[in-house]
Amino acid sequence: MPKARSLATDVPISAARRVLLGGVAALAVMPRSAIAQGASGQGTKPAPATAAPVSQAASTAPARTLVAAPGAIRLKPEPAPPTPVWSFDGKAPPPVVRIKLGETVRLKVENKTDKPLSLHWHGVRNQNPMDGVGGVTQSPIAPGADFTYAFTPPDAGTFLVRPLVVGGSSEPSGRGLAGALVVEETSPPAVDQDLTLLLQDWRLNDDSSLLAFGQPAFAASSGRLGSLVTLNGAPVPATITGPPGSRVRLRLGNVCNARGTRIRFDGVKVYVLAVDGQPTDTFEPLRATLPFPPGTRYDLMLDLPTEASATGTITALIGNGLSLATLAVSGAPVPQARPPITKIGENKLLPAEVKLQNAVRRDITLTGGARIDKDKPSAEPIYTGDPAKIWAVNGVSGATGIAPLFSVKRGQVVVLAIRNETAFPQALHLHGHAFRLLHPLDDGWEPYWLDTFQLLEGRTARIAFKADNPGRWLLSSTVLERFDTGLWTLFEVT
Repeated sequence: MPKARSLATDVPISAARRVLLGGVAALAVMPRSAIAQGASGQGTKPAPATAAPVSQAASTAPARTLVAAPGAIRLKPEPAPPTPVWSFDGKAPPPVVRIKLGETVRLKVENKTDKPLSLHWHGVRNQNPMDGVGGVTQSPIAPGADFTYAFTPPDAGTFLVRPLVVGGSSEPSGRGLAGALVVEETSPPAVDQDLTLLLQDWRLNDDSSLLAFGQPAFAASSGRLGSLVTLNGAPVPATITGPPGSRVRLRLGNVCNARGTRIRFDGVKVYVLAVDGQPTDTFEPLRATLPFPPGTRYDLMLDLPTEASATGTITALIGNGLSLATLAVSGAPVPQARPPITKIGENKLLPAEVKLQNAVRRDITLTGGARIDKDKPSAEPIYTGDPAKIWAVNGVSGATGIAPLFSVKRGQVVVLAIRNETAFPQALHLHGHAFRLLHPLDDGWEPYWLDTFQLLEGRTARIAFKADNPGRWLLSSTVLERFDTGLWTLFEVT
């Protein structure tokens, strides 16, 4: 049976993990009926190390159209009015794009909002022109215009779709634009349900409208933390039901603008199959909790209880705890027990080990943001600088046209020592690659691949990856107000 393990994305690595609440907000909640999405999986079919060039047939095949446009959804119960939002295809639930490993994503995005837009395929080791960073890898999609994304993901897994435009990401995300990409394995594990659950939060005024965007006080501190939490576009808690003893695969993704938390599982035993889309040796989370900063994904598997009255819960450790979902049983039990939950295989495209002896090593320092008065820890953080350049990486605030921080040849191993000299935990994402989180003495690494992790204030983490994907790639904050105000840099693989 897999042993319990602490997922060490909070640095430093220790037996006792700090509980990161991502800030405190008054959270309005209301009941939610059952969620259901289609079935699926992840696998080992050979594929190129990076996103494959799209074939001529695929490049001329009809593209699915995804329309980003203003709309309205009900986030508070009546008599409160619906909230004006932006959504895809006029639907409250974020879209989940599903393909099989080896198939091509071909998606025409029409921008019917009044702001520039581009969609980042968070976690996909993509072709650089398809990475979806407006102002770096593509020109933003202007209001009234469209852009077609076409690429073949090299890896099976669970990935996110997030708006990412230099200087303009927080608003489209905070208004509701988000989604997921599920690349199914060629031979997925047998399950009774395969569910994708996307966590969002919303900063609302008393009249249910969205609080104004572009506030430097948010960007300089914890980001735009919402006052109401949703799962798949509906206020929590959700209810997930299945037959007693049935097996469920949960794909959890955090697409909040800024909110990081930890999630806890009660009443059910869950096993981690994959982290950030990449398969791992199956394990139980230590103390049944997992860190969950923006941009993180988990593939989990669990068996629902066999007792008809049994229930389980998924709780976000926000304040006194916020129930995200209730797991319940209904109907006739499954006819026979499933075999034990085991790993879903390995990604043969990632190296068995990262050889550090001849690695290119670079130091990266994060600075900026509001300062906290140590003599008055309960006081509001203070920021008095340039509202457009609040954050910096190695002294440079991220903006269109900045030079790469470094350049390496394709195939070179890179080790980044990242120091957080800000007053806040920082959630960071490496574009186009997957990395290992190294142990403090470079004598090993955590046993899972990542593309997103959280670095505590005043700490240093070292990450290692093989730079096998040509292009200009970002290391960026997943807190989008921070990204918009300079907390990102880029490097070049030639």
